[in-house]
Amino acid sequence: MCEYCGCQALESIDALTREHEQVLALIRDVRDARLADDVARQANLACRITAILRPHTLVEEQGLFPALAPDFPGQIARLEAEHRLIEGPLAEAARAAGEGAIPADPAWPGRLTQALALLREHIFKEQDGVFPAALATLSTADWEKMDAARLAAAALSAG
Repeated sequence: MCEYCGCQALESIDALTREHEQVLALIRDVRDARLADDVARQANLACRITAILRPHTLVEEQGLFPALAPDFPGQIARLEAEHRLIEGPLAEAARAAGEGAIPADPAWPGRLTQALALLREHIFKEQDGVFPAALATLSTADWEKMDAARLAAAALSAG
């Protein structure tokens, strides 16, 4: 991961980076489960990824992205669109898990694989582009909004 600009010295960015690292480790586990043709494990891991990404995405979309959007509107719009694409196959696993099952569609593992490949690329875009840009452009008030978004996301996750 990126360590050249110093953005990880900020707690807000450090927390997002740690979550990225957790997700990347789970993506590797999903790949192993896919190679073993273990759909149940893939679904379980997808649910674990969702548990990390749900509050993470709220912090980005309610704290970080709005602060960067005026300077980088196209890039932020693309990142938000990628969030929606990634959420689809993950949500399929969550819906099935809520019913005590795994996704029944035999094409789901392929959709999950594609979404996780996009997620991996997405993480690197954030690490190498968004986070350094935030360090260079965000104001104290923007960082405070990110902190507030983190608290709101934690409250939603706990409640």
